[in-house]
Amino acid sequence: MDQHQVWHEPTFDKVANAIGPFFLSSAIYLFLISFIGLFYVLNAPVLLGHYDLGWHLGAGDLIRERNSIPLHDPWSFTHGDKTWFNLSWLWDALASATFQYAGFGGLVLFAVVCGAAIVGTLTSICLGFGASPIAVCITVFLACLLYPAYEASPNTYLAVSPNTCTMLFCVVFYRECLRRTRWFVLPLLMVLWANLHGGFLLGFFVIGVFFCAALLRGAWADLRIYALAGIGCLAATFVNPLGWNIYTGAAATMGHFVQGNIGEWLSYYHNMEMPGSLPGILYMLAFVALELHFRNSKPIPLEPRLMSWLFLVVGLYQFRYIAFFFIFSTGPLALHIDRLLPARFTNRDVRGPLLAAGIVGLCTLPMGYLRVAPDLALPEMLSSEDAGYLQKHFAGARVLNNWNVGGYLIFRTHGTVPLFVDGRAATSYPDDLLRDYFTLVSWEVDEAAWDTVLDKYRIDAVLWVKAHDQLRHFLVEQRGWREQYTGAYETVYVRPDFAGEAKKP
Repeated sequence: MDQHQVWHEPTFDKVANAIGPFFLSSAIYLFLISFIGLFYVLNAPVLLGHYDLGWHLGAGDLIRERNSIPLHDPWSFTHGDKTWFNLSWLWDALASATFQYAGFGGLVLFAVVCGAAIVGTLTSICLGFGASPIAVCITVFLACLLYPAYEASPNTYLAVSPNTCTMLFCVVFYRECLRRTRWFVLPLLMVLWANLHGGFLLGFFVIGVFFCAALLRGAWADLRIYALAGIGCLAATFVNPLGWNIYTGAAATMGHFVQGNIGEWLSYYHNMEMPGSLPGILYMLAFVALELHFRNSKPIPLEPRLMSWLFLVVGLYQFRYIAFFFIFSTGPLALHIDRLLPARFTNRDVRGPLLAAGIVGLCTLPMGYLRVAPDLALPEMLSSEDAGYLQKHFAGARVLNNWNVGGYLIFRTHGTVPLFVDGRAATSYPDDLLRDYFTLVSWEVDEAAWDTVLDKYRIDAVLWVKAHDQLRHFLVEQRGWREQYTGAYETVYVRPDFAGEAKKP
């Protein structure tokens, strides 16, 4: 093509020739992000189902109102002199502002964007390992459908909660440790991570795995890089309003007895849902089989394989970590699948079809959002009508509430109805209080435990699951309490001599 042709080429053709290679190189990203993002959008109501979302929004409102982080719980009557370590204060404030200006739709979009960033980062990592686009599509698509664990709701791992930030930062730390060239970015990211969620400790785990692998290889230059990254990240964690107490708060959630009563800290077996968990189980079995079959394969770096196995073992023991297995297993599994695929698939240029499909998926995203937008709301476990009744008749009363509605009670009443307990657990409540509460959580009513708690804390009303018929029998028929109000999911029982009691309609 001579100079005359170049200068007289139609503008549209020049632009198309310039952007064509860019779009083709981005085709796999567009395809995966658009379709996985569509899956997340269609599950938007589940994204809002995390039991702790209510108190996170309430805490964000409080932080923005006071322009400071409260160190004592303002909502419960049971916190005593316990210091409240809010490790997610920044996420809470951001979520509160997002909700104020963009509603639940804004919160959902924020979670979906985080999910899309995870998809893009994992795709980049797998392609960097040298896996074919077909193998990368298969592996990343499966892993990013499985790790949110929507079948185990509310124990989901891509949701409107600060835990989503931990998922994203783990993937970013993983990528930067693989690159080794931008270690100085990690301390900067750690400043943000340490103020968003207590899961920042996993960043040290990721760096530690790479450090140990470098030590085994005798790679002294890499050891220096990871050591500097770890020291920088440690210093960065102290850039927060809690100071060194950030570790006190984190320690309150690690190895605490309360974990034995919270679903996400229990085993994978405890959280299995059939048939919803079958795809995840098949994925794990396929990973184990391929790892054992190709156990001596050299092209796969040690670190991804080590992290995959570690999180698989830990994830079977505690369900919350199985999501990290799906994420970190994408690289090794993509390379294993590459070996199984015929050469005609791995060598084929699929960028064009992926680009076309990705554009279709991208155009479908707004329609998917419009479909679910009318249903975006907090779960109706504690409706606004329920909260209104409680505020009218039990403002200032001592209400013994079920754990799962504690966060919603904070969000809807802002402390006008003092609560007994909620999902903040040991970061806000004394151990004795938590031990007392967990003596009550059984379908078989422990009469002595209930009598002790009702008397010890001078309970005026009990807000409990409506379906708990044994409790209704115990309180109403045996102890003379009144079934004062019944909502869609919760029932209010009132002590007979409660002075503020309203007559049942």
